[in-house]
Amino acid sequence: MKIYALIGGSGTGKSHRAQQIAGKRKIECIIDDGLLIRNNRIVAGVSAKREKSKLSAVRRAIFMNESHAQQVSSKIKELQPKSILILGTSRKMVDTIVGTLGLPPVDEVIRIEDVATPEEIDAAKHTRESEGIHVIPVPTFEVKKQFSGYFIDAVKMFFTDGKNKKRLEEKAVVRPTYSYMGKYTISESAISSIAAHSASEVKGVSRISKVILNNKPYGIKISIDIIADYGVNIVDVLTRVQAAVRAMVENMTALNVLNVDVVAKGLAVKESKQTEGRH
Repeated sequence: MKIYALIGGSGTGKSHRAQQIAGKRKIECIIDDGLLIRNNRIVAGVSAKREKSKLSAVRRAIFMNESHAQQVSSKIKELQPKSILILGTSRKMVDTIVGTLGLPPVDEVIRIEDVATPEEIDAAKHTRESEGIHVIPVPTFEVKKQFSGYFIDAVKMFFTDGKNKKRLEEKAVVRPTYSYMGKYTISESAISSIAAHSASEVKGVSRISKVILNNKPYGIKISIDIIADYGVNIVDVLTRVQAAVRAMVENMTALNVLNVDVVAKGLAVKESKQTEGRH
């Protein structure tokens, strides 16, 4: 097993460059901030970016938690990758991770200055300092579960892999708890209002009778009771309500919507203009 180390100061763009380096050198796995990543998927670990303080984030990143280290170490033994890229702020940090996970010594050190220009590094530092955002080198759908409520956006970029073919890679951008200037909260009534509004905008929905939220560790479940217009295709309306509510709530709140249950509790008959005029 060949171990690569990518070293650079905090906020210099290591995570942003990790996929590109792995692609060019055909490195199978990436270890970044407590996560084991393979083929653009998180296969083991817990992100340090979920921790509530910088100190606990560092401890998570170097696998000081025994069960965390055991989980990642066991997955590496199961996968038996030929190569791993470990990200760290210093050689000492990478060596600590290597020792904790029982990996072979580092074979090659890559410094962020070797793969990014001074201007790119300065830009990355400015973004970290001014906006407090961090990059995770996996597609957004891979991090939504771990970062329900903190997920921000996705960034996409092209790079050339080891076969000189251009590939489009997506990375998730998050703002960890410990980088906030204040605590981010959103009331259940606001979420319910967003869900109800998005459902009511679906053609075939007469009105919303009830919205129930069920908070889970990795997201929320939403239950909605609707009154549908008489004569519509009920299954089609319910399906479109599910999609509309999920999209709107995730987009406006950054919460991971685990499930949307929609039930038609009744039908509303629209009166004709001629009928409306009678008494």
